[in-house]
Amino acid sequence: MKQLILVFLGGGFGSVLRFIIGKWLNNSETGIPYGTFAANILGSLLIGLILGLAAKNETLSQSQTLLLATGFCGGFTTFSTFAYENHVFLKSGDFMSFAIYTVASFVVGFLAVFLGMWLVK
Repeated sequence: MKQLILVFLGGGFGSVLRFIIGKWLNNSETGIPYGTFAANILGSLLIGLILGLAAKNETLSQSQTLLLATGFCGGFTTFSTFAYENHVFLKSGDFMSFAIYTVASFVVGFLAVFLGMWLVK
C-alpha cells in the first residue's frame, strides 16, 4: 500500500507541474506544443539523474525511486499527449512539424536520459 501511495503522490505532483508548463509554454497561435516537449525532455533528464543516483551506491531507497522516477516522472512526462499532438499535425497536413517534433522528442529525450545518467557518475 505504501508503494501505491508514493507513486500516487509523485504522479500527482508531476501531472500538475506538466499542466502548468503546458499552459505556460504551449503556443496556441502556431499549435507547437513546446510545453509537452519541455516536460518530456526535462522528465527524461530527471529520470536519468534519479535512476543514475539509485544505481550509484544505492544512493536512493526503493521508496524514493518509486516516488520520483515512477510517480513524478511518470506523471510529468506524457506519451499520450505527444501522440495526440502528432495526430493533430498529421490531420492538418503539417508534415514538417510532425517530423521535427517526433524526431527531436526521441533524439533529445534519449540524449537527456544519457546526460542524466552521465552527470551522476
